[in-house]
Formats: sequence, C-alpha cells, structure tokens
Amino acid sequence: MAPNDSPRDQPLGLTVHSMPVPQDTGPALSSRSGRWKMLLVLLVCAAPVVASYVTYYLVRPQARQNFGTLIDPQRPLPDMQGLDMAGQQTNLRALKGQWLLISVASGTCDAQCQHHLYMQRQLREGVGKEKDRVDWVWLVSDDAAIAPSLLPALATATVVRVPSAQLQTWLQPEPGAALQDHLFVVDPLGNWMMRFPARIDVDQASKVKRDMERLLRASAFWDTPGR
Repeated sequence: MAPNDSPRDQPLGLTVHSMPVPQDTGPALSSRSGRWKMLLVLLVCAAPVVASYVTYYLVRPQARQNFGTLIDPQRPLPDMQGLDMAGQQTNLRALKGQWLLISVASGTCDAQCQHHLYMQRQLREGVGKEKDRVDWVWLVSDDAAIAPSLLPALATATVVRVPSAQLQTWLQPEPGAALQDHLFVVDPLGNWMMRFPARIDVDQASKVKRDMERLLRASAFWDTPGR
C-alpha cells in the first residue's frame, strides 16, 4: 500500500448475491399432504358404494340369469292408505327403506296364500345375517277377517290391508295370472323391481333365494338394515 493510500480509498468489492427464494414451510407442506391423504381415503371409502350403485342400476343382469322378471321401468310405492293389523291407517310408502318380499291375498288366506306366507318367512330366514335388510309383507286385498290360527305365524310379518282395485293400479301379474299367484320384490328405495313366476312351488324356492341373494349383494354397500 502506498504511503498516501488509506483504506477508504480502496475500491469497493461489489459481490452480487442472489435474493432468497420463498420456500414452502414445513406446516404448509404437511397441510397439503394431509388434504391429499384425506381425499384419497374418501375416494377409497366411496368406491364400494359407487360400485354398488353401478352394479345395481347400470350393470343390469340379463333376464335369463334371473328366475324372477325384472320390472322396467320400475314402479315406486304408491301414495296409498291401508290398515295395519291393529286397524290403524298406514301409508304404503312407510314401507320404504327395506327390501320387501310381498304377497297379495284375501284375508281368508287359502292354501296358496298360506304357502306363499310360509315361503316368504323361510326365504327371509334363508338369507342368514342379511335377513334384517328384508321384510316379508302380506297385502290383504279385501275385508275378510284373518283366521286367529294364522296370527302366530305372522309375528314377524308386515300385514297391511289394501283393496285389490287399488293394488292393481301399482302391481301387475303376468298374462293369464292374478296378483295372488305371485311374489313381488320392492327395493329399499321403494321401487317395485321384480316379479317371481306364478304359483312357484317348494322346489323353485332355491331359485327365488338365489335372486334375493344377488340383489342383497348388489346393494350391500348402500343399503343398511332398518328404516
């Protein structure tokens, strides 16, 4: 350094440093990751429900695979008043919320009526742990008194008295048959969607059971027991 030079006379060193770039903080990254994980969990949980709806509504089984006849278009439970076993008014739409296996017959309940009631009860028991998703229903189509001897067997049934003329505006038999010849199926959304062949016998009960099991499986992720 020359004698006349002083430190303040020295050239300044101008080093250019890059400006700091904002970075995601730890909590922000964690929050974003948490949202994605939550969305993934919701999608995984929803997938079975969506698949169940698609199976039931869009991937309709071909007729030859079913014993029962699929009703197309489906017919919703009507806004129709009836009387329960205690003589109290009830609306058929109140039955919505369960799978319904329905028979129709006079209160006198002839041999075929008793056969249907027996099959309905057995079919409900036959689906095992899924039986709480199924109600068996007898729609009494006239004013005839129900025999006291039948009452113990109806302990787990839903019995509603509705005039035949009104029922025929909703349910329909196959050609050449009558309402009392069939068993009908209504889904938990309240739609009549299947009719079994007329005058089924005990040997055909396994085919009815197979159809019911298929319906219960197809709706397993969106239908729950009870209304």
